[in-house]
Amino acid sequence: MELITLKSPREQEAMRRAGRITAQARALAGSMVRPGMSTKEIDDAVRRFIRGKGAEPSFLGYGGFPASTCISVNEVVIHGIPSRKTVLREGDIVSVDVGAFIDGFHGDCAATYPCGAISEEARRLIDVTRQSFWEGFQFAKAGQRVSDISHAVQQYVEKHGYSVVRDFVGHGVGAKMHEAPEVPNFGPAGHGARLQPGMAIAVEPMVCAGDWHVKVLRDGWTTVSEDGSLTAHYENTILITEDGPEITTVTEDGAYE
Repeated sequence: MELITLKSPREQEAMRRAGRITAQARALAGSMVRPGMSTKEIDDAVRRFIRGKGAEPSFLGYGGFPASTCISVNEVVIHGIPSRKTVLREGDIVSVDVGAFIDGFHGDCAATYPCGAISEEARRLIDVTRQSFWEGFQFAKAGQRVSDISHAVQQYVEKHGYSVVRDFVGHGVGAKMHEAPEVPNFGPAGHGARLQPGMAIAVEPMVCAGDWHVKVLRDGWTTVSEDGSLTAHYENTILITEDGPEITTVTEDGAYE
């Protein structure tokens, strides 16, 4: 079983640097979500921005992934591959997942953005998904168990009539983009690793408006809801500290997206 790494004060500072760049890249991508924009244009801009900050895109080449961001539209849950052929349209909802690597450490975050005017149902899905992260965040404290976060996310999502994806989960973050422990968005409280100061985790609710089952398309990456329902995704990297949870993927002006 992979060991959970605890970050030293110096390593925590490196994670904060990586997190700021990652959050700024997410905000840039979000500001570009509008009708007529291709997902490739957004990806190119994010890559230039990250490298302009002296960092590298965490996702580019990871496991063979061909882009710097995952951009997932409507029924695509995660791992959408940016393309010139994917042109955003009014009413779409667009999830952007981005990572940046600098000084030996990663940041990882995501958010779902409206493209122009969207339906009330789509707006509600985005809002519930984002809030479910904050419901889990309350339990990201030293002494709690990982599944205390998981349970809080699931309870909130299902209370609003949606479902949480089971096939993909959150994870530890650090020198590697995916580390122990896994952080599911479902399950009973009181299980999993006990959180300790120095741990860093990515909590990332992936929510379907319909059923939670998903499938991966033939490209090996693009993951969609099996029933074609709308989906949303929200994520931040959280550092567990003696003083409580700290989000590292925050911009310099204090914004989370």
